[in-house]
Amino acid sequence: MAKKTKQGGSGSATPAVVALTAAGVEFRTHAYAHDPAHASYGEEAAQALGVSPDRVFKTLVADVDGELTVAVVPVAGSLDLKALAAAVGGKRAAMADPVLAERTTGYVRGGISPLGQRKRLRTVLDASASAHATICVSAGRRGLEVELPPTALATLTSATLAPIARG
Repeated sequence: MAKKTKQGGSGSATPAVVALTAAGVEFRTHAYAHDPAHASYGEEAAQALGVSPDRVFKTLVADVDGELTVAVVPVAGSLDLKALAAAVGGKRAAMADPVLAERTTGYVRGGISPLGQRKRLRTVLDASASAHATICVSAGRRGLEVELPPTALATLTSATLAPIARG
């Protein structure tokens, strides 16, 4: 995988891409034409890139005992809120208010990246990520994914690895 330091196209230097470049991490960006009518941002990305939905991960923001927490899970499954709460030593978890998630991360729904967030949040990466050499996550806008080793993602986000996905 080639290290990308200069991105082509207007607006592709998102905070996530900037953070990866600054960290010196090897990564690749993948752009595709986002269809606003598509039912699932993550499934759309997997289909557009021709990548297994097990390797494309969605970034979800949850409220765990009053603290916003990022969960990164494969688009092929769903988030297990009880498992997320347990992974961070919490008791209860619920999906965060979308407006609060956008305001806190600095990204819009469907484009929330675990990287380069406005406010760094506690992050949990589903343990299934470690089965892959690389995974894809949002690069910070709809229609732009970043591919990187899961170990690099975990390191840059100080993520806990835990089984938090179902399905």
